[in-house]
Amino acid sequence: MLMTAADYRESLRAYSPRVFVDGDRVERVADEPRLLPGINAVGITYDYAHDAGHKQLLTAIQGSSGKTVSRMLHINEGSQDLLNKLEAVRLVCKVAGCAQRYLSHDALNAIFQATKRTDQAHETDYNQRFMAYLHEVQIKDLTLGVAMTDAKGDRSRRPGEQSNSDVYVHIKERRPDGIVIGGTKAIVTGAPYMHEFLVMPCRTHQPEDADFAVCCAVPVDAEGVTIIAKPAGRPGEPAAKFSGKYGQSTGVVMFDKVFVPHDRVFLAGETEEGGFMTTSYATHHRHSCIGARAGFGDLLIGAGTMMAKSNGLDADKHGHIRDALVDLITITESFYACGIAASVYCEEDPAGSVMPDTVYSNIGKLLLATKIYDMHKLAHYVSGGMVVALPNPDEDHNPETEASLAAVLVGRQEIPVERRKDILRFIEDLTVSNQAGWYSVISLHGGGSPEAMKREIWRNYPVAEKEDLVTQLLDRGVYNQGQKISKQPGRCCAKGCETPPKSL
Repeated sequence: MLMTAADYRESLRAYSPRVFVDGDRVERVADEPRLLPGINAVGITYDYAHDAGHKQLLTAIQGSSGKTVSRMLHINEGSQDLLNKLEAVRLVCKVAGCAQRYLSHDALNAIFQATKRTDQAHETDYNQRFMAYLHEVQIKDLTLGVAMTDAKGDRSRRPGEQSNSDVYVHIKERRPDGIVIGGTKAIVTGAPYMHEFLVMPCRTHQPEDADFAVCCAVPVDAEGVTIIAKPAGRPGEPAAKFSGKYGQSTGVVMFDKVFVPHDRVFLAGETEEGGFMTTSYATHHRHSCIGARAGFGDLLIGAGTMMAKSNGLDADKHGHIRDALVDLITITESFYACGIAASVYCEEDPAGSVMPDTVYSNIGKLLLATKIYDMHKLAHYVSGGMVVALPNPDEDHNPETEASLAAVLVGRQEIPVERRKDILRFIEDLTVSNQAGWYSVISLHGGGSPEAMKREIWRNYPVAEKEDLVTQLLDRGVYNQGQKISKQPGRCCAKGCETPPKSL
């Protein structure tokens, strides 16, 4: 049964995770004000699945069960699924900034592919276990945190070479009924208000590091799990026009001898397939990130246009404002177009699902990662310096300054000064505040650093085909209906070359 946002918040009361925020132990996640913006943001994905105008995008029919499930928990079966997912992510993120739940989707799709591959190579039954788990998650309509990025320690050393092995999550003990894991995942979005964690390897591993190639599902309140998290957004801050309501917490998740039963273990030492799982997740997630940051771009375009108007400047009449807004539109729609191309040119996976095109997914993610700061700059350019100079909201109710500030801070006469201040604070929240920095960093490094995307683009792009193309063009006359004519020195065509006469 598909939950609503209210159902989701209530469902969190059934869990008792060990959570710390700002040094305080959180007794009830669902009632913690510092986490409410994150719960609100995830809740958008639940409510939109019931909205008549959005449920076509936010739900899907799962082929393996025939049931209607959340789009965020669906295994993609064709190009249209990928297009719908991309648009769904953009939709929820232009409302909530980051709705988190598309990470659940990306991890489930990667695990589905990897377990199929592992079973074929090693005669295991991981996919059977995973499918049983997937259907349970879909029926309960859960939200899953992706515990992928390890603390890593000294990055010049492989996991097995670390002085403290717990900087990577790994298998500590193998039992007849399951495994015991330990270690630390350093960046888990939405960690405190998840239902379960999908523990996944964050890199390829050598055979000697097989214990680090582990994938499993762990309830958020399993014994031995500790979550040390930041607040979600900027709750309680009057100036936080956006992130006071919507935001995401990130948490360090520590696993201290956590037992995982066999039916929730989906990889346990198969290093090659673990590497495939990591790269598969990266491609799915980079495709989703394109939709997420396009939604963020929608917010900047809308706010920048409103701010320019409130300043008395119309893009139709003022070329420099129009140029900056067009640049912002171009950046946003350019990387989103890569997401569309990745969906249309998807690849069928042997597991029976589809994978977004790797090259287009990575190009789109690389563009948004490297252009996020340009997006902020353009929003600042069209808005003016009052974005950072506007006094804090406390002055709005100061009897000694309120009237005089209202008189001088008005812009275009037909736009109330209160509206102008709201827009200014909205842009400040999205582009200048500590929450704005959070969006910048997750855009730059979320789903892997730009270097990882460049590596994937180079590894998957058909460079050799381009070399062959130029070779054919350089070898003029080599092809005549596909037949080679000559490769003799000095022969560039069928007739041959004539030496020009010497000039006198």
